[in-house]
Amino acid sequence: MGMSLAGACGGDERDTSGGGAGSGAHAGAGSTGTGGAGGAGNPGTTPAWQVALDEGDLDGAVLSIWGSGPEDVYAVGGPLGNSGPTSLVVHFDGASWRRLSPGGNETFWWVGGSGPDDVWMVGEGGRITHLGGQGFTEHTSGTTATLWGVWSAGPDEAWAVGGTPGGQAGEDDVVLHWDGTMWIREVLPGAPLGRALYKVWGASADDVYVVGEAGVMWRRQAGTWTRLPELTQSTLFTVTGCGPDEVWAVGGSSVLRAEGGEFTALDVSLPNLVNGVACGPPGSVLVVGSGGVKHRLVEGQWVSDFLDPPNDDLHSAWADGQGAFWAAGGDFFTSPAAGPRRGVVARFGPGTVATSITP
Repeated sequence: MGMSLAGACGGDERDTSGGGAGSGAHAGAGSTGTGGAGGAGNPGTTPAWQVALDEGDLDGAVLSIWGSGPEDVYAVGGPLGNSGPTSLVVHFDGASWRRLSPGGNETFWWVGGSGPDDVWMVGEGGRITHLGGQGFTEHTSGTTATLWGVWSAGPDEAWAVGGTPGGQAGEDDVVLHWDGTMWIREVLPGAPLGRALYKVWGASADDVYVVGEAGVMWRRQAGTWTRLPELTQSTLFTVTGCGPDEVWAVGGSSVLRAEGGEFTALDVSLPNLVNGVACGPPGSVLVVGSGGVKHRLVEGQWVSDFLDPPNDDLHSAWADGQGAFWAAGGDFFTSPAAGPRRGVVARFGPGTVATSITP
């Protein structure tokens, strides 16, 4: 994926092939495939895509979605350098959406956590924000580089990664570790690669994966980082796992899967470039990307929902643990300007969810 630099930080992980059409006014459509069940929402039996929030509700691009369950879902993002809007955080409690107020105008690029009282949000300018029982708390990261990804194993164990894409001046190879007290920079072995690192995911606190620019992949086991063989020159934007023996990484036209720790490149026919991946029920995976790519693995077969709304550029995906998938995105390509950006949050599953933000 190319780097279209539109944010105030001078660099981001946007794919210049994007520019999908808008999602419409909370459109819903029957999926072209099958599979998926459960999840929060009103009763229903046929899984389908539903646009829950769009530009009528949001003033910023939505870059990440995560939750501890179907009744505790966070979507984050922001203005990406546009003047006016502030940092974007919305929360779904299973019945209604509410906008939260973390303060600031930095764009959050990722959200993750270990439970309802342990939620981390990271983004531009090295911003790290924690949401727990006492509300929002700002943390010192020690870097001004954009933090693109965060993953938490528990209140005393979390990782964040970042860097400055495209060879621009700035910090790269950024890996930060939370030990329950402070964030500490961790230096990767060998000579610096000078690559932005985009996402981090762990099968456990002692088994952590990191992916980034030019197909770089790292794995940390028993306290030691190892650089894994690079199977693609595409930037890998997301890594996640269905379990310790099934790990996925995606970016550009590449879809990689590791079984037993060894990655292989899959031959997947994609309608556009991809950014995000999430694991659902056993045997179920969602890959999302530019122009509304929504590619689901169902019982060993890939099903394309490309024509179903939303048709926006999608940046991230998440599975709610009850069989439903969520996706988030919007306008994260264009250069900064005055006013809001389009954002979108969508869900694949039976039934429907709320389609407006409660004041």
